[in-house]
Amino acid sequence: MATLGDVAKLAGVSVSAVSRVLSNSPTARVSDRTRELIHRAVEELGYQPNFAARALRRARTNAIAILVPDLTNAVFAGLMLGVNDAAWSRGYTVLIAREETLEPHPELIRRLVGEGRVDGVLLQLGDATDMTVVDSLVESGAPAILINTMRDIPIGTVALEDERAAAMATQHLIDLGHRHIAMVGGLARNDTAQRRSAGYHTAMNAAGLATPPEWETWIGYTPDNGRAALQRLWDLPEHPTAIVAANVNGAIGLLGAARRAGIRIPDELSIVSIHDVWFADSTGPPLTTVRMPLYQMGVTAITALHERIGGGEPRHERVDAEPPVLVVRESTAPPPGTRRARRHP
Repeated sequence: MATLGDVAKLAGVSVSAVSRVLSNSPTARVSDRTRELIHRAVEELGYQPNFAARALRRARTNAIAILVPDLTNAVFAGLMLGVNDAAWSRGYTVLIAREETLEPHPELIRRLVGEGRVDGVLLQLGDATDMTVVDSLVESGAPAILINTMRDIPIGTVALEDERAAAMATQHLIDLGHRHIAMVGGLARNDTAQRRSAGYHTAMNAAGLATPPEWETWIGYTPDNGRAALQRLWDLPEHPTAIVAANVNGAIGLLGAARRAGIRIPDELSIVSIHDVWFADSTGPPLTTVRMPLYQMGVTAITALHERIGGGEPRHERVDAEPPVLVVRESTAPPPGTRRARRHP
């Protein structure tokens, strides 16, 4: 029996494009030629929707699955609390797994839902997740929500105010008197990294400050990525006096690399990060952060998934009931009054 994947392969398009066209989704922004190719492939393959699987999915398990990139990542603690509290209040049991499990086993989602193991899926994409994972999710027809993602796909999404948070972090440094501010971001393919970069540029442009391309890194969110970013910035002829780290894990790497290089924080370099975690006030020095409403995002994601399980249409929501909050600690201060000597990490 032909599948959505077979249709997509024959038509030369993505599974999500096929799903949007065949369901007449309002998000299906494709050309007439693409529509023609999809419908021709459907006819040639004799593709039929799997109504048996759809009927099976109507049987409730009162369980949902959430897949996140790293179960040990402290950033997800608040999210998981919100998910658990909101799910429990609606009678759901929450199953937790690593998102990386999907890449070698993309059929996992189809099994979870198609075999009646869960009613729906929450998915937090990793920095370098292969988007075929999302295609697999779309193809499964499962009630699903992507967390902290605003992609144009025919399943629900819930995202934070990343632009606002990055602009707030940048403005904090500007208000302290910094004019040479770098941005240590995630991978360019990551839409959260793009949104946080946009917030940084918005604040810098509003202040009339330059943003040289070499002062913005697109390496990733991990501590190792943060260490590599500092190395790259300190190899430049002129150094920033402050850094906005797009993720607290990267900021931890920045702090460690700066300490080993003899760069005094915040006397020579100020660092502020997006996301606040329990150990941010125990780093050396305590880290200035922008606290994001992760608990509320978990609640919002469960609410949206519950609606999808009940037959509601996919929605794209921003978590804005609770704004980001700047938490000032000891890693930020006014810029140094004199030009510092060059050091190498």
